Amino acid sequence: MRATRSRRAAIALTGVLALCLSACSGGDTGDSGPADLKMALWSSNKDHLALLKKVGDAYVAEHRDEVASITFEPVTNPDYIAGLTTQIAGGDVPDLAWIPEASGPEFVDAGVLHDVRDTLKGADGYDLDDILPAALAPWQDDKGGVYAYPFSNSPFALYVNEDLLKTAGQPDVAALVGTPDYTWKTITDIAAATNSKTKAVGLNVPTFNPTNWSAVTMLGNAWGAAPWSEDGATCEFTSPEMIDYLTWYQKQMSRGAIPTISGKAEPAAFASGDVAFSVAQLSQSGSLGDSFKWSFLPLPAGPKGYHPIVGQAGVSVLERSSHKEQAAGFLAHLTNPTNAELLAQFFPPPRKSLLNVKTLSRAAPKLSPEAIQSAIIDVVPEASVKPQHRVLSQFSDKVRAGLDPVWSGGDVKTAVTGICEQISPTLKG
Repeated sequence: MRATRSRRAAIALTGVLALCLSACSGGDTGDSGPADLKMALWSSNKDHLALLKKVGDAYVAEHRDEVASITFEPVTNPDYIAGLTTQIAGGDVPDLAWIPEASGPEFVDAGVLHDVRDTLKGADGYDLDDILPAALAPWQDDKGGVYAYPFSNSPFALYVNEDLLKTAGQPDVAALVGTPDYTWKTITDIAAATNSKTKAVGLNVPTFNPTNWSAVTMLGNAWGAAPWSEDGATCEFTSPEMIDYLTWYQKQMSRGAIPTISGKAEPAAFASGDVAFSVAQLSQSGSLGDSFKWSFLPLPAGPKGYHPIVGQAGVSVLERSSHKEQAAGFLAHLTNPTNAELLAQFFPPPRKSLLNVKTLSRAAPKLSPEAIQSAIIDVVPEASVKPQHRVLSQFSDKVRAGLDPVWSGGDVKTAVTGICEQISPTLKG
């Protein structure tokens, strides 16, 4: 659970967010009468917006004395967090916002997000205990405050192009699940062989480029590797486990199992049919048709066993909102069991009661019940959230630059030693 907020954490943000904290007015200082609420979003998907509008309109109809309107506004800046914080710093403070998991700790510790625990616990039929503890923990402080509802709690899984593997004369990977042979070693051996025989991409991580380095380091869990200690105070890039993992990853690039990294080039899309394996979340299934046979499997095991991983997004009330009470009331409505089930048609839910094949089949109609059970339901309760840190923005670029030699074949131990030298003073504060 996250440490309590501190003055140090309050300044451990990007410059624009720090400006926001000092420049924006806060508190319930809006005009009297029903509030006009605004929620900032990362997504501009028309179906997402239509669902949110439907829920919002229903809430307004029942609470006209408190809320006059609710609008949902996508942030158009390609860098969502930069766009959101710039918007807030300019005085255009949304009442609620979609917060990615990587930015959550900084927002929580800096006091940007409002504690909604009492509102959620007091909402009729809300059942806060239904939310998976592992999903809620990243959005809490050490006093039990709740600063977001993790409306999207999506596990990473392994997509497999079965037709491509068959063409390359490789084994049926789905048959290996649950056996001692279902490991990253086996998968990358198959990926390298497929690349050699077909020239197709072996294994890709679609969200990874040198800027988004955490998309690769997160897989190190299966080696027992973490980029920093659990309390965030100690750099762990130099641990034997992380060195072993990065050395392994580097070797996979050199032998063709994983494509080499070139600038910010996007890796080949799994949907193209020219990729054997892809590490991605549930949403990728929506882009896949029937041009080739594919499967959706849990992540393989590493030297330290099987370690499932989820990516999250939370929806929060901003502390600087002029209508915190009304915004918290709407958040409780938006994420109650009934509406959480509606959201589940797009976003894997954090509620235990909704982790079932019937609910999740609406979010991923192309997946079989068996795939949903094995790659989502069976793994989400114990999955770890992607690595987070309360001052990530202060050192993320240093890690990116420090890892560049690894991706280009340089000495791993030298690279990670340099990373820890660069970021340790920031971690220790």
